[in-house]
Amino acid sequence: MPHFEDKKFPDIIEYMHSGDVLVLNETKVIPARIFGKRETTGAGVEIFLLHKQTDRVDIWHILAAPAKKVKSGEKIYINQDLYCEVLEELPEGERIVRFFSKRNHIEELIEAAGTMPIPPYLKRNAEAIDKERYQTVFGRVQGAVAAPTASLHFTETLLSQIEAKGVSIAKVLLHVGLGTFRPVEAEKIEEHKMHSEYFELSANAADTINRVRSTGGKIIAVGTTTARTLESSSNEKGEIIPQSGETSIFIYPPYKFKAVDALITNCHQPKSSLLMMVSAFAGYENIMKAYQHAIDKKYRFLSYGDAMMIV
Repeated sequence: MPHFEDKKFPDIIEYMHSGDVLVLNETKVIPARIFGKRETTGAGVEIFLLHKQTDRVDIWHILAAPAKKVKSGEKIYINQDLYCEVLEELPEGERIVRFFSKRNHIEELIEAAGTMPIPPYLKRNAEAIDKERYQTVFGRVQGAVAAPTASLHFTETLLSQIEAKGVSIAKVLLHVGLGTFRPVEAEKIEEHKMHSEYFELSANAADTINRVRSTGGKIIAVGTTTARTLESSSNEKGEIIPQSGETSIFIYPPYKFKAVDALITNCHQPKSSLLMMVSAFAGYENIMKAYQHAIDKKYRFLSYGDAMMIV
């Protein structure tokens, strides 16, 4: 269950002190999974929205399944008000499509047609309540296709308790994409290519984080997406530079972190870039020992699972 009861997640506060800063990712998950039918055969097609192309609301980069028969020029009908046409075929089932409708507000029609992209290992269809449940309490900017899972543990009450201790809260943005969760399959780790994800780090957030660092406080990143945003926005001295754009940073041992002092993160699956990142942060041997403990104690892994704080 996301948004843990506050009594179940209190120990984390003991490691935060006045003068620290807690950094959160305020991305919000979009209803990215859409079902349609091919114009030529009527066969079903699943469209998974990845991100919009530039500033257009009608042209999207998607993942199609099954993809082999979804060719350029094909139309996919979603409902009586909405369909899309395949503009370009890309590798690994990805496509560029343009949505069409006789009605206005095409972005609203796309959102209404979509369901929440809950993880497949839950082995159930998305429900209406997932539009609330598969979100953080502080999510503000729509664009992610998966929740920043470590953030699901935080409630408004818990955040108020943290602020009451004198801990600052800074918010950054990174729209979580599928690339974050795709397994690392390259034989050599340095050959794995991360998909780029859009991020923003404002001047206000940079000022808060830099002030904390200059006074000796800890920078506590909630989730690997937040850590990637901070590391993508820091110089060699660890100073945060306000910026926005695309990041494809891939963090693995022996990476030296510049901008993160503590990391709150869920338990990740083997062969994932996320597990490699936490191994770089805490040390491979330490992480393997922690994961063996988690397995022995039957902790829950992945999206709605248990979290750890690495200091």
